[in-house]
Amino acid sequence: MMDKEATITKLKAIIKPFINNEEAFENLTETTDFITDLNINSANLVDIILDIEEVFAIDIDNQSMEKMLTIKAALEIIETKLAEK
Repeated sequence: MMDKEATITKLKAIIKPFINNEEAFENLTETTDFITDLNINSANLVDIILDIEEVFAIDIDNQSMEKMLTIKAALEIIETKLAEK
């Protein structure tokens, strides 16, 4: 089981190419919102989710995708899906 820090590090690497707010990214916390804080548009959010699926080797269903708006939500979904494997 990956620890949270390792998961966040991987997540940040995935998100980095898509962000439009460097300062928010530098100060990223679990409450950081992909759209409002990092200024990631919804099309890019889909790209991020696809990359998350690839990097973590998990499948993210549409219901989970809709919830994945913050770092915390993404971490919870990733951890849940990894635990199901």
